[in-house]
Amino acid sequence: MADSSDSVSIDMEIISLGGKEYLVKTRLGTVSVVVFGDQDKPALVTYPDLALNHISCFQGLFFCPEASSLLLHNFCIYHISPPGHELGAAPIGSDDFIPSVDDLADQILEVLNFFGLGAVMCMGVTSGAYILTLFAMKYRQRVLGLILVSPLCRLPSWTEWLLNKVMSNLLYFYGMCGMVKELLLKRYFSKEVRGSVVVPESDIVQACRRLLDERQSINVCRFLEAMNGRPDLSEGLRKLHCRSLIFVGENSPFHSEALHMTSKLDRRYSALVEVCYNIIQPTFSMK
Repeated sequence: MADSSDSVSIDMEIISLGGKEYLVKTRLGTVSVVVFGDQDKPALVTYPDLALNHISCFQGLFFCPEASSLLLHNFCIYHISPPGHELGAAPIGSDDFIPSVDDLADQILEVLNFFGLGAVMCMGVTSGAYILTLFAMKYRQRVLGLILVSPLCRLPSWTEWLLNKVMSNLLYFYGMCGMVKELLLKRYFSKEVRGSVVVPESDIVQACRRLLDERQSINVCRFLEAMNGRPDLSEGLRKLHCRSLIFVGENSPFHSEALHMTSKLDRRYSALVEVCYNIIQPTFSMK
């Protein structure tokens, strides 16, 4: 592990839900990294979707005994939160630097260098999948493979751009209000999971709704603005030769994005898994 003379350093180390949280200083500000497992094992880096952190985005996976046992047996998990998305985060002041998606990808490199990590596996969800894909394209020698859930890779469509602008304005003027939470929950969960008048809302949706109340709206707004200004990665995907596994739900709002990304990746190194009515159907296999 690097010492205090390096460009990044630990401000504080605490125990967080069985993992150690490191608040690491980078040139773009402090980033929270929660580490689970034996640091002598290969590294798996995660990055969550908009307004989420390692708890609200990945706790379902790690609460599953089979998945948790498999992952922790083989990897040390490094959960990186977007700036200001960690538990207990303070609002990012108006004078603080506003990062772009390139800045966020570069920040991951600083985190890896701090922990003394070489090439790593990466797992990201939607916005987090985009950041990790961009990181893999910029620093190919540092990524062994990508696991992407409902990923983005293109410019925002006009519909997404407008929706993000509406959500950004609501966050700025009204904070994490009911309408913003509903828009985010539609992003995360299918209609069946969210429930209806007849079917009650699932426990996981209720838990996520409560966790969204803890987010600082200005911090979410800044990540949202960064994603709304993202460039198109499509043309560079063919040169991405790390193993890539894409998961997407049949009814996901990002289904077409995942299909587009799959079509651009080299099929020798990539695979798409579509989840349909609780059945996982691999479209083609890894080679």
